[in-house]
Amino acid sequence: MPEHILPLPPRWEKDLECGWVVFRSGATDIRGYFARPKGGTNLPGLVMAPENLGVIEYRQDVTRRLAKAGYAAVTVDPYSRIGGISPRDFASPEERRIKASLATLDEQFVPDLQAGADWLASQPGVDAGRMGAIGYCSGGGTLYSWVCGRSRNIQAAVVYYGASSVEAAARPDGRPLERIAGAARLQCPILVHHGEADRFVPLDGARAMVEAMKKSGRHVEFQTYPGADHAFHDDSHPQYHAQAAALSWQRTLEFLGRYLSVPSAPAAG
Repeated sequence: MPEHILPLPPRWEKDLECGWVVFRSGATDIRGYFARPKGGTNLPGLVMAPENLGVIEYRQDVTRRLAKAGYAAVTVDPYSRIGGISPRDFASPEERRIKASLATLDEQFVPDLQAGADWLASQPGVDAGRMGAIGYCSGGGTLYSWVCGRSRNIQAAVVYYGASSVEAAARPDGRPLERIAGAARLQCPILVHHGEADRFVPLDGARAMVEAMKKSGRHVEFQTYPGADHAFHDDSHPQYHAQAAALSWQRTLEFLGRYLSVPSAPAAG
């Protein structure tokens, strides 16, 4: 391989603390990629649920972007139990997605996300009263399950092109999972981004999930992006859509700032 295209080491982020961390979920060690501003105090926290590719370099980069925006952020590795790498034994894209889903069931990943949130809230310099969450693709779908009745400390959530259902073939019981059934139990304000040209997660399914979450009485925002396909925010992906990525990121930071900017009151002594 020519030297000029050899893999590079991680970029030195001199203003950030970043790297891998380990925390407990039940009796299991779970890995996460963590980033925060150096010397930051009283920081809001963000937990990120990645797509079914796992905590790839792009996802680590987004974690660092959040830290540069003033957050302490941790991206939870959904494949911690199998070495931190998504299943490799597949013969087609569909088989890859099915095996990835079977390895990251909501029943397992939701508790891992909550464990990540609890770990993050316990870190020095993090304001435990200002915790948010972001999920992408399959991680966005799991985020729906988490913040619709199962989170303990999330005050705001953002979902990028998350799936409202999981097909029967990707479930161990052979029955589809319909996350919309729990949508009315939404526990916090939520912002949902979706590409109008999404070929993987139907736009109509996203609309139905959004309408169902509105029944919770919580604030629900839905933003769609003309011409944007699935994974439009991923600048390492062929379907990256620069305009949709930039606008959705701006909206994400504005939304999170709206709900997480005011420091929580200190606990009574």
